[in-house]
Amino acid sequence: MAQFSYKARKSGGELATGVLEAPDASTVAQILTGRSFIPIEIIENSQEQINEISQISFFTPKITLDDLVIFSRQMYSLAKSGIPILRAVRGLADTTNSKRMAVALDDVADQLERGRTLSSALNKHHNVFGRLFVSIVHVGENTGKLDDAFLQLSFYLERDQETRKQIKAATRYPMFVIIAIVIAMVIMNIVVIPIFADMFLSFGAELPLMTRILLATSDFFITKWAYLLMAIALTIFIIVRYLRTQDGRYKWDRTKLKLPVVGSIFERTLLGRFARSFSMMLASGVPLTSALNLVADAVNNAFMAERILSMRKNIEKGENLSRVASSSKLFTPLVLQMINVGEETGRVDELLAEVAEFYEREVDYDLKGLTAKIEPILISIVAGMVLILALGIFTPMWNMMGAIKG
Repeated sequence: MAQFSYKARKSGGELATGVLEAPDASTVAQILTGRSFIPIEIIENSQEQINEISQISFFTPKITLDDLVIFSRQMYSLAKSGIPILRAVRGLADTTNSKRMAVALDDVADQLERGRTLSSALNKHHNVFGRLFVSIVHVGENTGKLDDAFLQLSFYLERDQETRKQIKAATRYPMFVIIAIVIAMVIMNIVVIPIFADMFLSFGAELPLMTRILLATSDFFITKWAYLLMAIALTIFIIVRYLRTQDGRYKWDRTKLKLPVVGSIFERTLLGRFARSFSMMLASGVPLTSALNLVADAVNNAFMAERILSMRKNIEKGENLSRVASSSKLFTPLVLQMINVGEETGRVDELLAEVAEFYEREVDYDLKGLTAKIEPILISIVAGMVLILALGIFTPMWNMMGAIKG
């Protein structure tokens, strides 16, 4: 059987991609139709592609955002210097440190040798180069400004990379404290509390409620730890499985925007990403409806993506951008005002770029102060633990001392 790569639309409008084995393309189309997919593109993989894919194992490091940033920067420099695209791609495939990227670029170079355009060759590796990436390259090819296209992509990816690094830096301290609290709880229940339990039982006195709770918890940790691990593993499995479903991801993405402390940061990050990617699309000359489709994928949030796709449908019905943006109830007054002014002046892309810069600055400021906002919550948790331990361990000791003195 041959191997086919496909692109299709789900019933809800989301893009689906993958690989199927079948005798021919029509059989693949029938399989996709049976899954309630609408086929968009079905391409037979060459034997070279199959062999290259087989070289990559589960343990092969994945392509990171850093790899894409470096690739975009290098392609910008090479394209601006006038080096032929085929030679540039082949050279980058030989020099990259990522095996997956090398395999992908080798195949892109092979496709270029067969007469394909760069955008169509990149599109065959949709797991590496997203739809937004491919669309910008496609526009750059058609306008003769491929170097500018890669420059735009590098700026966009670098900004996304910087935001992710800031989020990791801001959450590093809270995660360290939470892990330390969990380790301390385990040690207390397994090592410390049993020592006091033996001492309390030797006196044969009636113990306070909090002490009995601590002793019961410690006994559960020691005697039922296997059931506890199984329950934790099962809970994690169920949650992950649910979040991978369409409904689960949609509800979680909507809930994230309403979380205390971090919800507003998530929202402004998404609004900044929307404004940045939408501005880049419009500046590159991508049609409005196509740009909204691409931006829906770029925001990486199912809740916001659904609202953006509904905006596209309303625009196709003849409504203007500012009206559908307002009716979506998704954007802040600042974004709506900028879109409205941009439509009137014909500078939507420039004003959206300013909106993106504003939200990016806001997110930077919030992330720098995130640790200060979370720290009181963590201190309260630690204080609560100390209080519980004090009441559970020291209260019976004080009672015993009082009984002895009495």
